[in-house]
Amino acid sequence: MITTRRAFSAAMLATAVTVALSTVSVTSATSAAAAEKEKCFGVAMAGKNDCAAGAGTTCAGTSKVDYQGNSWKYVEKGTCTSMMLPGDRMGSMTALKRDIPA
Repeated sequence: MITTRRAFSAAMLATAVTVALSTVSVTSATSAAAAEKEKCFGVAMAGKNDCAAGAGTTCAGTSKVDYQGNSWKYVEKGTCTSMMLPGDRMGSMTALKRDIPA
């Protein structure tokens, strides 16, 4: 009976270690991917923003209009301010006051 408990405990410990290591691996991969991205304001289509959509909104997916200046989307690092959008708009590293719904 003691042998069975030890085997069970060893299996549980091995599972716990495996889960812990895989969590660290996923977190590291996510952090590395996030490091290659930057927040870019005014480039998201309506309802496709990643966050910050101003008053009356909660966050991701809540922008009301295309290219809403106070909402942002993650883009590849170094590309935000060079993005060309319709109507001579460009992405910005800070919130914009354009295309804000009334």
